[in-house]
Amino acid sequence: MRKILCFALLLWAAGAAAQDYDTKLIGAGVRERPKVDGFSERTTELIPVLRYFGERWYTRTTQGVLEGGARWNPGPGWYVGAQLAYEPGPDDRDPGASIGVHTEWRRKLGPVPVVGLIRLRQNVDSDRGLLADFRAVSGVYQGHGFLAAVFGQFTVASDKYYRAYYGVDESGLLYASLGVQAAYSLSRHWLLVGSAERKQMSDNAASSPLVVQRSASDFALGAAYKF
Repeated sequence: MRKILCFALLLWAAGAAAQDYDTKLIGAGVRERPKVDGFSERTTELIPVLRYFGERWYTRTTQGVLEGGARWNPGPGWYVGAQLAYEPGPDDRDPGASIGVHTEWRRKLGPVPVVGLIRLRQNVDSDRGLLADFRAVSGVYQGHGFLAAVFGQFTVASDKYYRAYYGVDESGLLYASLGVQAAYSLSRHWLLVGSAERKQMSDNAASSPLVVQRSASDFALGAAYKF
C-alpha cells in the first residue's frame, strides 16, 4: 500500500499544452521507467492523472512532477507561484517533498500553443539539495479527437543533490530530455492519455559509478475524466 501511495505522487505528462486552465482532469494510469535516472533497473508503477486550477489554488501532474500550491497572474499569459512537490528518494527509497517557486508563460505563436516554465525545488531534507527545471512545451496537433504536444527540459542540480543521489561531488546540469504527450477523446468526458520521454544524463551525472545508462526512456498510458 505504501508503494501504491508513493506511486500516486510520481511524474506524469498528459497533453496539457493544448488544453486551457479551465480543463480539470482526474484519472490513473501505468508508467514504466528506470528506478532512478541513470540506473539500469526499471520499474512499472501506478500513477495519477491530475489537473485542477482554481481562482488561486492549483494542483497538477502535467508538468513533470506532482505539485500543488498557489498561483498569481500578474499579466496576460504570465503566472508566478509557490508549490509543494513530491520528490523520490535516493535509490528509489525514502521519498520526500520539496518546496519551491515557479514562473510560467503561456502564449500562442499563430495557432500553436507554447508553454515555458522555470521551477526551483528545494528538498525539505536540506541534505538532498536543490533542483532547477527549465521546460518548454509546444502543441503540434489538434483534430479528430487527438491532442499532441512535444516538450523538452533541462534540469540542473546542486552539489548536495549530486552527493545524496549519485555519491559524487558535482553540480550543474543533471539531464536533458525530449518527449511527446498525447490525448485522445474517447467520449465527451473521457480521455486516453499517454507520454514518451527520452532522457540523456549529463557528463557530471555520468561520473557517478551508479550511472550505468546515459540514455533511457519513460513510457506512460492511462485514462482521465475531464470535467
